[in-house]
Amino acid sequence: MRLTTKGRFAVTAMIDLALRQHTGPVTLAGISERQKISLSYLEQLFGKLRRRQLVSSVRGPGGGYCLAQPLEAISVSTIIHAVDESLDATNCGGKGNCAEDLRPCMTHELWTSLNEKMFEYLNSVSLAELVAQQREKTGVAAVLHDERPLRRVVRRSVEELVAA
Repeated sequence: MRLTTKGRFAVTAMIDLALRQHTGPVTLAGISERQKISLSYLEQLFGKLRRRQLVSSVRGPGGGYCLAQPLEAISVSTIIHAVDESLDATNCGGKGNCAEDLRPCMTHELWTSLNEKMFEYLNSVSLAELVAQQREKTGVAAVLHDERPLRRVVRRSVEELVAA
């Protein structure tokens, strides 16, 4: 199997982003700290995810990344493909020239079938499902609400301040 850290980290980072984007753009530094993934590596991955229009970036103070598509529309296979990760169990990269005589090896069809099954499965799993699983594990509600009491700000005019 050739699912490397690139694909695993991309999926992990997208789950982290999806869990936290309801409060605004999520910084890569925050994802890096929570998931123990190098910031420079995340920058490379998110550049690719942005080019594939899976995430959008917000510049400036309070900036970061947000999902560019609904959770339900993003599959695991889409994320993995976006970061140039191939899912290939064959020895020949799917070309069929695995044997010494450049013909398919005896197990080529087996590994090709496995590739198809892996793609079908990863394509059937949405980011929404992974986020729901994480929320279920951690006991975090689907939408976090600020439970702090509202503070009422009373603005006084200059005359009121001088009189006081």
